[in-house]
Amino acid sequence: MANESNFPKRRFCFAHVGSCFFGSRQTFAGHHVRKILLFEVNHPDLALILVACVADALFGDPVYSLHPVRMLGTWSLFWERRLFRMGQTGYLAGIVHGVLVIGGALMAWWGIRFGLQRVHPWAAWGWDVFLAYSLLCMRDLLVHGQRVLHALHDLPAARRQLAMLVGRDTADLPRPDVVRATIESLAENFTDGVLTPFWALCLFGLPGLIVVKAVSGLDSMVGYKNARYRRFGWFGARADDLANWLPARLSVPIIMAGAALLGLYPRLAWHSARRYHAMLASPNSGWSEAACAGALRIRLLGPIRYGGTLANQAFMGDADWRHDLDATDLRRALRLIMVCILLASSCGVAGVLIRAGI
Repeated sequence: MANESNFPKRRFCFAHVGSCFFGSRQTFAGHHVRKILLFEVNHPDLALILVACVADALFGDPVYSLHPVRMLGTWSLFWERRLFRMGQTGYLAGIVHGVLVIGGALMAWWGIRFGLQRVHPWAAWGWDVFLAYSLLCMRDLLVHGQRVLHALHDLPAARRQLAMLVGRDTADLPRPDVVRATIESLAENFTDGVLTPFWALCLFGLPGLIVVKAVSGLDSMVGYKNARYRRFGWFGARADDLANWLPARLSVPIIMAGAALLGLYPRLAWHSARRYHAMLASPNSGWSEAACAGALRIRLLGPIRYGGTLANQAFMGDADWRHDLDATDLRRALRLIMVCILLASSCGVAGVLIRAGI
């Protein structure tokens, strides 16, 4: 992040607006509103978060060949191949791989930032904003869900859109199961794709966001319990579990609040989260999925096919909850996740404001 000493401080014309409205009286409300309107950029973290969020809301996730997430994947694969060629496939090699990926990501950010800082502080801050915007991807989750919703009238097209979200077999899924799988993906990714990265940015700045995204990338690439990655991917999987542990549990009250605002079932969200969160192998994914199932009063999970193998998984949710899902359920789920994203973002920004003394 830019140091306050070298970050450009400019009082915008809003300062005069504040003076007109509040004069010179140091009232409690006037004092704090003036601090926001003056906006001397004494807290570049706050400005970065707000600009990155607005850019994400307006433009969505940028698509280009040098996207930071793609570069993280390339960097991870480079070290994975080198270590495997050296015969290093155990737990220690996995830890070394993780440190190299995370450390390399931080060094790349800092190196570019250092060079731009020598050109002009605003150039370095612009780099920070663009990187944060590229890594947040909050709108992208809703966009993928909406693509499935809009394609539901054409089942093969809906299956193709779903295949971009999930790893299960989608070729033969009936329409209710397409809706079910999409809602599950929305609920799970609300935690590890939205809540954890955004709160990491709010609490720890851009380095925190970079670390969380690098850890998520490690889990996606090597965090599998198969013969190749059982030991090598242990570090990435456990680091991802640790990063999402608290946000996963805090997702429940956020989903409850979103359900209350939309007139859904906040009490059932709490009941479902407590009763069904342990149904998934992940220590974190079940919390937001179960809470969403209760908030919408629908049944999720059930039999799932991976790689041609059917897993007879039990349904998540009470027996009298809605089972045959359709476009209405997906539409309600998208509204719920959108409201939850707004609530989570508001909480994060409020935390930064409190920490900054505004």
